[in-house]
Amino acid sequence: MELDSNNHSVFSMYYHLVLVVKYRRKVIDDTISDYAKDKFVSLSEKYNITLVEWNHDIDHIHILFKAQPNSELSKFINAYKSASSRLIKKDFPQVRKKLWKEMFWSRSFCLLTTGGSPIEVVKKYIESQGIK
Repeated sequence: MELDSNNHSVFSMYYHLVLVVKYRRKVIDDTISDYAKDKFVSLSEKYNITLVEWNHDIDHIHILFKAQPNSELSKFINAYKSASSRLIKKDFPQVRKKLWKEMFWSRSFCLLTTGGSPIEVVKKYIESQGIK
């Protein structure tokens, strides 16, 4: 397992984020996906977040990224959704026809941790620690 580090910690923090277009409108094509990806990368630097993998369907995107212990994930996700929503609707007028209100993304999102070991393995390891 490859670990990251900073001044005070060693870590491996990977996340799978799924963002859905409001009303599940089918508006994401390769151009909009690439645009949204560029915005993700440029904003993520401020939050110590690194993009690992990106893919999309016509109504949602999947993002695999890694973060640091000091990354403020909810602040980053909300900042990204807000900025990308505004910019996509500004730069892709065809989207406004299907999404007449101001938001591009659904209010909700799915954020999953991704780790090397299943939870049951980690639980058993912790249970086995201590004085014998």
